[in-house]
Amino acid sequence: MVVLSHDRREGLLATLDRLAALPERPPVVVVDNASTDGAPAAVARRHPRVTLVAAGGNTGAAGRTLGVRAARTPYVAFSDDDSWWRPGALRRAADLLDAHDRLALLAARVTVEPGGAEDPVNAELAASPLGRAADLPGPRVLGFLACAAVARREAFLAAGGYHPALFVGGEETLLAYDLVARGWGVCHCPEVEAVHRPAGGERPGRRAVLRRNAVLTTWLRRPLGLAVRRTGVLLADARRDPAARAALGGLLVRLPVVLRDRRPLPPEAERLARRLDPESAAAPQRETAAPPRVAAAWRADTAEGDTP
Repeated sequence: MVVLSHDRREGLLATLDRLAALPERPPVVVVDNASTDGAPAAVARRHPRVTLVAAGGNTGAAGRTLGVRAARTPYVAFSDDDSWWRPGALRRAADLLDAHDRLALLAARVTVEPGGAEDPVNAELAASPLGRAADLPGPRVLGFLACAAVARREAFLAAGGYHPALFVGGEETLLAYDLVARGWGVCHCPEVEAVHRPAGGERPGRRAVLRRNAVLTTWLRRPLGLAVRRTGVLLADARRDPAARAALGGLLVRLPVVLRDRRPLPPEAERLARRLDPESAAAPQRETAAPPRVAAAWRADTAEGDTP
């Protein structure tokens, strides 16, 4: 288990209590993104068997990569300080990964507390237009909720983990691209259940971060013409939309670094990604910013996450 946390001591402790009670008894790595609320010391007192990794700053989603490097199990499940797993879910995930050699990452079914309602992301993942592959246990997807995923450690690290330039917000799609580009499978497995108890509503600046990261991801992996067109749309929107202006500013600051890491997808992976583009007839027609509790489903421009 890798748990990412920043300044949510009580939520983190509650998550660790729930993970410690699981029948699978997973070893847990907590990555602390420079918390100032005493969370690391509190974890050390209450859960002394947990491995603590100090990120040395707020690294955003890239902190999960530090956690995977510290893990010593072949499979790694992820939680945040507001999420956990149902009893038996991790065993089922391990069985699926054992049985499907090409499966790199499975996206779990998510229920939302309090109340246990289905997260809307479940229906989106289940209805993925990418269909199924014979050697995978569920519908293929190119996105997922980061705190409701289980990954094959070897594949995750070979793909490079989460890109630091994205911080948090839509980072899942880039990782899915990089796994599929290497021949791995990413799919939705609703029989594996994670629980999410999101704190509060939409965070300030979140819509701008989602738009920024969607365009950055396009520059990193998609055809040059598509990246230019999407940047042009953002530029036009920035004239009248404050969120688009903020997204454009963040894009321009990060673009020089991102261009050094540009690796267009191979043809088969690009074909899959194109089927999910908003311009595609197969893609669902949705708003660019996802609803507050919905993470990256299989659209490159939808994601859940904290803002930097």
